[in-house]
Amino acid sequence: MQEFLILGPLEVRSEEGPIALGGPRPRALLTALLLRAGRVVPTEQLVDELYGADPPPTATAALQNAVVGLRKALGPDVLVTRPPGYVLAVSAEQVDARRFERLLADARAGSPEERRTLLLRALDLWRGPALAEFAFEDWAQAEARRLDELRLVAGEERIATDIELGRPADVVSELDSLVREHPLRERPCELLMRALYAGGRQHHASSPTSGRGERWRTRSDSNPAPNCAPSNVRSSTRIPSWSWLRGGPPCPPPCARSAR
Repeated sequence: MQEFLILGPLEVRSEEGPIALGGPRPRALLTALLLRAGRVVPTEQLVDELYGADPPPTATAALQNAVVGLRKALGPDVLVTRPPGYVLAVSAEQVDARRFERLLADARAGSPEERRTLLLRALDLWRGPALAEFAFEDWAQAEARRLDELRLVAGEERIATDIELGRPADVVSELDSLVREHPLRERPCELLMRALYAGGRQHHASSPTSGRGERWRTRSDSNPAPNCAPSNVRSSTRIPSWSWLRGGPPCPPPCARSAR
């Protein structure tokens, strides 16, 4: 069974190994279809996305040539012509991004140990930024941002689970890095405070001479976040935050939206 990987550079793997996909145009076409796997994507929409608002007269013919090349690489039953366009006939389990989202949903209902295992499995699917080759393409940016956000949330929930399981000391260094990388993001700051308190290091969280305390004051001056304030941190380490999965991910994946 073929695997389609978009959580990092585009890659397709078979039981024999990686499959060569050709140049930038076939790779872009395959990625655009993967974002709507199982749904018909009109030819006109694909031309607009891959060639821009003012495509050359040869755009449709070039698209058809890319389809021919992908069919040779993947097999005729994978990329199917279906008016008014094409459909990529693959299951959700064949696409790493969809497996990632399923593991996140499964983790919500598990015990802390099960949740941690599922979250680690989900995070292990990542090989780099989502849709890395197409980060500057208009048609890919929204989905790339959505997936990258889910990756951050999954990492935060794995850390929260470690704290809940009584391992606060194991995550302090990781949280320090997250707070520095995402200074306006509330969740890592909150988790850092809770990890320090759970580990009996309250003075490191709020001491005037603490680097963390100084970062907190600077951060709170510019962007108040009440849940991060040391004075608001409680001793409880049970800190689930699954609101991002209530009713589904923050925005529906492209395959759930109607094509133009």
